[in-house]
Amino acid sequence: MKRLWVAGCGLWALAALAQRGGPDAIRIDRLRADVVFLSSGPLGGRKALERGSGVAVQFIAAEFAKAGLKPANGDAYFQEFSLIEYRSKARSLTLERGGKKQEYQSGRDFTGSFPRDMTAAGPVVFAGYGITAPEFGYDDYAGLDAQGKVVLIFDHEPQENDPKSVFNGLGNTRYASPQFKLLNAQRHGAVGVLTVAEPNRKHPSNLERMARVPGGRERAVSPAAQALAESDRRIPVFSVSDAVAAELLAPAGKKPGELQTSIDAALRPASLALPDTAVEMRIQSEEIRRAPTANVVGILPGRDPKLRDETVLFTAHYDHLGVRGEQVLPGADDNASGTAGLLELARTFAQDPQRPKRTLLFIAFGAEEAGLLGSYYYTAHPLRPLETTAAVINLDMIGRDERPSKQTEGLIRIAEDTSNELNLIGLKGKPALRALFERQNRQVGLQLNYKWEDDAALNVLFRCDHFPFMLHDIPAVWLFNGFTPDYHQPTDTVEKLNFAKMQKIVRLSCRVGRALADQ
Repeated sequence: MKRLWVAGCGLWALAALAQRGGPDAIRIDRLRADVVFLSSGPLGGRKALERGSGVAVQFIAAEFAKAGLKPANGDAYFQEFSLIEYRSKARSLTLERGGKKQEYQSGRDFTGSFPRDMTAAGPVVFAGYGITAPEFGYDDYAGLDAQGKVVLIFDHEPQENDPKSVFNGLGNTRYASPQFKLLNAQRHGAVGVLTVAEPNRKHPSNLERMARVPGGRERAVSPAAQALAESDRRIPVFSVSDAVAAELLAPAGKKPGELQTSIDAALRPASLALPDTAVEMRIQSEEIRRAPTANVVGILPGRDPKLRDETVLFTAHYDHLGVRGEQVLPGADDNASGTAGLLELARTFAQDPQRPKRTLLFIAFGAEEAGLLGSYYYTAHPLRPLETTAAVINLDMIGRDERPSKQTEGLIRIAEDTSNELNLIGLKGKPALRALFERQNRQVGLQLNYKWEDDAALNVLFRCDHFPFMLHDIPAVWLFNGFTPDYHQPTDTVEKLNFAKMQKIVRLSCRVGRALADQ
């Protein structure tokens, strides 16, 4: 009877704690249960537009409702958007010079895709890194006429090997992202973009990097892809080989490496028109299907009459890669773990009788693996004004202990023991926000690591759903446990997760989110 009484008191205390909300109410058993369900076989890897993804959407919406969140899109928890799934049947890149034409070989000389039939043709101009960055006093398009032209640009950004670079020392800024460069080229009137890896690079090219992950190269050049049906991308982008870039630049009497050295040395553009050089980019694509998917969005209105119009976002993506061959890619860490953390945060804040002053928005993004499509759609169609969004806390891959893999080999140092370590990405240049994380972490006890802030090889800064918000000048932080050899593999399974650390990460997210909402 005494044991039963003690056990009853323990259950009563746990229930009372859960009703109070707050960081201490975050429970491992619920985190585990959500990950187990989302990564289970019947959900089939949760690929966008597949049945398992739809099941995940319904599950998350139901959990938001049970937690006590209100629908954020009128009376719906869903923000639907349409995807085009398409197959590129043919790609061609043709150089015209001196009245002669030269055909390049798809897959060897260039790669690229576009969701519909497209032909882009015009003279070629070299536009350096393709960057316009007013705050750094740098513009590759200054004095360059790109209207109606195809622009050839280097990947990444200037001086990425210089710790004193105004861009970000050894790391990337948002200007290094392909999305920014594409939109910048469009704004300057370009009809197409050719991107080449920096000739003096000290890291693998993007294709070489993806090839380090088993199945990565096949995915990169796969004939089937997904894109937003409603997109601001209007021109095609091809990635070209070093040899093609050198051939295009030859009439100007310039070698690619010399141009990069010139730009990086003085931080001055070296853009120029390429005489007697024109190209035609042609893509033939077959639309396989057009179908809806959704972001799942719940809201907890703020209590303060003056601050409730401002918003703090908690985000994660629920989709994964589906099936490869006959093997399901369960995505327990990527990103059932972050989705489970998002659900637990929703429960915790909704149960707390003292609501935050600012409004909280909880978003589970769809189609992240297809190119951050759900988060790009949200930032183009926000349910709360972006200009009143105070910050974004994004949870993606928060379940594992980081381990060396082929992807990271020779590119980043990973500690031997990462069982209590958390990577934070997006805090470079945000000292007040970094200090807030460190202050709140004193009550949690994680070891915070900022090594990915200085990464210019793996493009980590713009590979997750926090990044579209950074393009809109919104402080956005990615909480990330790091890569493992199981990344994007059938072996990303639930029994490998460190749920004790995961609980601490969600507690830290809760504390930081509360501080942001109330300060």
